[in-house]
Amino acid sequence: MIATVLIGLVALIHAYIVYLEMVLWDTPRGHKAFGLTPDFAKASKVLAANQGLYNGFLAAGLVWGLYLGEPGFQVKTFFLVCVVVAGLYGAATANRKILYVQAIPAFLALIALWLGW
Repeated sequence: MIATVLIGLVALIHAYIVYLEMVLWDTPRGHKAFGLTPDFAKASKVLAANQGLYNGFLAAGLVWGLYLGEPGFQVKTFFLVCVVVAGLYGAATANRKILYVQAIPAFLALIALWLGW
């Protein structure tokens, strides 16, 4: 049950990131969330939408794994590992905050899944 809740939370986080990157990137809210200047946000809007799409795939994979239930163990594991790796890479190359927003919640969900919680 704990793993299911944590995986759902990670999926929701990624759905929100999709919204931020694909819809709100070039708005004051998007600027604040990502520390952007209006000029940079405007120039990078298409790249951000592409990035958002990939986050959407991660969220969709986690929801798919939840939908599958117990037989979805491998699907959930795969997508959580993808989120952890993406979060570690993002924290190392873009912003340390990504470690706390993406990688750590996914890692905790992965541990809970593996322990059968």
